[in-house]
Amino acid sequence: MSSFLRIAAACGCSLVVASATAAAAPEPSCHVGLYALADGSTLDLAASAEGQMRWRRPDGTSGAFDLAGAQAGASRLGWTKRPDGHVVRLTGDCDTLAFDGAAGKRVPLVVRDVRFHSDGVELAGRLVLPPGTARVPVVVLLHGSEHDSALDFESLQRRLPSQGVGAFVYDKRGTGASGGQYTQDFDQLARDAVAALAQARQLGGERVGRIGFEGPSQGGWVAPIAALQADVDFVTVVFGLAVSVIEEDREAVAKNMADHHHSAADTAKAMAVVDAADALALQPTLEAYDRFAAVRDPWRDEPWVKDVHGDFTWMILPVKREEVLPLARQIDWHTPWLYDPLETISRVKPPQLWVLGEDDLDAPSAETARRLAQLRLAGHPIATAMWPHAEHGIYEYETGADGERVSLRQPEGYLALLVDFARGAPLKPGYGTAALARP
Repeated sequence: MSSFLRIAAACGCSLVVASATAAAAPEPSCHVGLYALADGSTLDLAASAEGQMRWRRPDGTSGAFDLAGAQAGASRLGWTKRPDGHVVRLTGDCDTLAFDGAAGKRVPLVVRDVRFHSDGVELAGRLVLPPGTARVPVVVLLHGSEHDSALDFESLQRRLPSQGVGAFVYDKRGTGASGGQYTQDFDQLARDAVAALAQARQLGGERVGRIGFEGPSQGGWVAPIAALQADVDFVTVVFGLAVSVIEEDREAVAKNMADHHHSAADTAKAMAVVDAADALALQPTLEAYDRFAAVRDPWRDEPWVKDVHGDFTWMILPVKREEVLPLARQIDWHTPWLYDPLETISRVKPPQLWVLGEDDLDAPSAETARRLAQLRLAGHPIATAMWPHAEHGIYEYETGADGERVSLRQPEGYLALLVDFARGAPLKPGYGTAALARP
């Protein structure tokens, strides 16, 4: 695939810009797991890039460290390259460690791996429950557009149980240890989610109390569809959208142009390019390409073009005529470009929680928040939480001199909000700096 189709694995963008090949699973470390520290808190250790691990705390702080070398164990702030002063020391027995000198011991979570089927495809899943025998709520974790293995990389499979909530995680079709072909067919992905929920119920037995879906990014389109096909108690959508795929791309370009303070005239030109790119995405033919090129080419050297990003327009902008048909075949993932989720969202009966980032460039949240507010005012059980200065993934960030963002941490209160909603507890007056709107 051409280089402009590659993105960083950390992006997790909501639609089609995931790499066509999964990020290679790192060399497995026996220290992946949840640890109880001597100070009474917990620390999650997850797989990260090759030769590295990532720690996360319940308050949203996070850092990465090397497993070997002169700097082994020395943590770097968030996703930056700067030291943060924390040190993680791993031991040889795989069940203990030290974090800033505080001893930590592995929490014996209840883990049950399973192979299950959905529409003739075998999928790999895992139920993770807190220790003990008590009934607990269970969250079935859906996916964004990534090709990576959720079993390898999804830290919520342990972070939720650390707070007394079970989690069912699975590799979606065409990724990780699951069979089938990668797809962005929302209906198919919803049927897979329903099959996953049935497995979670079966594996958990009497320990399963409330149960529901959590859909991140692209999963925000899938979770409400699945909720209409299954008996669930709640639906959580995190950094997802209540607009169509095409509208997401347009909103993302418009926000980027506004954030870079381009004139109304230049923004109008950019949106004309977006319209032509969207038309090419809907109908990837040579005739549609020629119409696109006729709009793009006169402006391709203007300064504002570098800020015409969007969710997928940036991918189309550099395409040459001879690349169009091979590219269309390569990324034919059955994406429902014009699917409007609003009617589906309005039919979901269980309570919904939508968690949004105010500065999300990949999935701009303003129109989604407005639409959800209209449904809430019409009596639908929809709560929203909008985090200021948070981008896709609900990450606080810093902007470098080159204008690029680097994630630092998830906000204080983010995990607590997910846990309270899964439990069915009344939401607190505040979760960190999030702006809450309740039914």
